[in-house]
Amino acid sequence: MKVCLLDVNTLVALLWTNHEQHEAARAWFLAHQRGGWATCPLTQTGFIRVSSNPRVFPDAPSPGKAAEILAANLGHANHYFWKDEIPFTRAVAPFGARLSGHQQVTDAYLLGLAIHKRGVLATFDAAIGALLDPKSQANSLEIISV
Repeated sequence: MKVCLLDVNTLVALLWTNHEQHEAARAWFLAHQRGGWATCPLTQTGFIRVSSNPRVFPDAPSPGKAAEILAANLGHANHYFWKDEIPFTRAVAPFGARLSGHQQVTDAYLLGLAIHKRGVLATFDAAIGALLDPKSQANSLEIISV
């Protein structure tokens, strides 16, 4: 089983019980945690940004409190921290012309990082699959069912 890099939405849904996709994220996590799960600076920062946004969560905590909540969960035995260790251009090179819109940029980097680490990007966003070459990269993405 490959280590799964959780994208920002998956991480938020997993750690906030009041998130509409929490149960789906939790069920997926319980079934996959043994293989390991990862975060990186980009997903950790995104978690804090989204979690502390009162437009997303009316009772949003401060960024400092959101960081504490994140830190408390990163001590999980099967958690891996992945450095953002490859340049953007190298991470997204395998996607070629399939990377065609500005809204794909962050997802493409995370997917490229997961491929670089020989892992999988875990997400609710099936549209990310459009970046992949189905012949050679299909096993690099895990779409979580809602």
